[in-house]
Amino acid sequence: MEIRDLTPEDLDATLDLRKRAFGPLSAADVERWRAAVIPVLGEGRYLGAFDDGRLAAAARLRRFTQWWHGRPQPMAGIAGVTVSPEDRGRGVGSGIMRAVIERGVALGDAISALYPATTAIYRGLGYEHAGAQYNVRIPAEALRRIRSSGPVKLRRMGPDDASEIVSVLHRVHGAARSSGPVSWDEQTWRLWLGNPDDFLYLADDGYVIYRWKGEDMEVENVVAASGESLRALWSMVGSASSIARDVIASVAPDDPVLWLLRERSTEQVLQRRWMFRVLDVAAAVERRGYPEQVGCEAVVTVEDPIQGSGTWRLEFGGGSGAATPVEGAGVTLSVNGFSALYAGIPAATLRLTGLMSGDERYDEALDTAFAAKPYMLDYF
Repeated sequence: MEIRDLTPEDLDATLDLRKRAFGPLSAADVERWRAAVIPVLGEGRYLGAFDDGRLAAAARLRRFTQWWHGRPQPMAGIAGVTVSPEDRGRGVGSGIMRAVIERGVALGDAISALYPATTAIYRGLGYEHAGAQYNVRIPAEALRRIRSSGPVKLRRMGPDDASEIVSVLHRVHGAARSSGPVSWDEQTWRLWLGNPDDFLYLADDGYVIYRWKGEDMEVENVVAASGESLRALWSMVGSASSIARDVIASVAPDDPVLWLLRERSTEQVLQRRWMFRVLDVAAAVERRGYPEQVGCEAVVTVEDPIQGSGTWRLEFGGGSGAATPVEGAGVTLSVNGFSALYAGIPAATLRLTGLMSGDERYDEALDTAFAAKPYMLDYF
């Protein structure tokens, strides 16, 4: 089995593989997929596994920015993992995912995330469940009743606003000390902002992306730095209440809109789980944000059969962290366990599930440093 970068000549075979794995794509979706993929083929972010020249599997590393406690860092978002039906069960999927992990490290990504179709294969490669995309159903009329506390100027936006969107996301997620949300790169934003079926509005410090979904409205993103913009954007979505009964929105687990509603009792929330993996322990620890007041240290051994195991002294202070290789014993975690810990999963949970063992004296320090409630607004 040969694993190599995909080329433009491989795209027809890749589309056929996607159809066999995920179902047929519309002509418009095929066009958008090609427009997104062709410009980045030379970046080494789309791999294929070939059996005697025939494409047997493919996987893509999407270029994302992801926030952890308000600090952004590059992240490899794994998508389009497909294996030909006749090659399933032969280890082809695991093989190409190992190559993806190694490629992510080579490209400088210290962390990676994906939405799994099945847990087992990714857990076996070091990924662990970390967070979710939370989709809540809200009556449109309840959103319409949200009133802005001051005048907010909203305007329609398009592809030329891609850099402004990225800037807004950095301001909002940094100020909120968010963990988990992602941003596409500007090139991809330009492509998405050209979708004629989406309603796109921009404020000075926020934006909304929404669309019709049958008889309901679907909100992909509402992001705002001020309460005034937040109210104005949600109220505008709710203004469709004369036609739409409900709004299905992707929100944070403690999203402010849920506290702006006049009534809350029973809520329908669909969680779409995502998995997470640390690819480079030292770089991932250094690039993450931490609570400013935390000052502590811990010794951890991370067992990673793909990237190699090591023991590290983790030191936290002033909102920053560092990992230094050391000798000795402390807490022992599989790479799955360390990835979950990094994402805020408590030490007690990791110990009960066998992902963490060894010295317990560092547990509270690790819980405090890595505390997070991770979520994503976007699906990929």
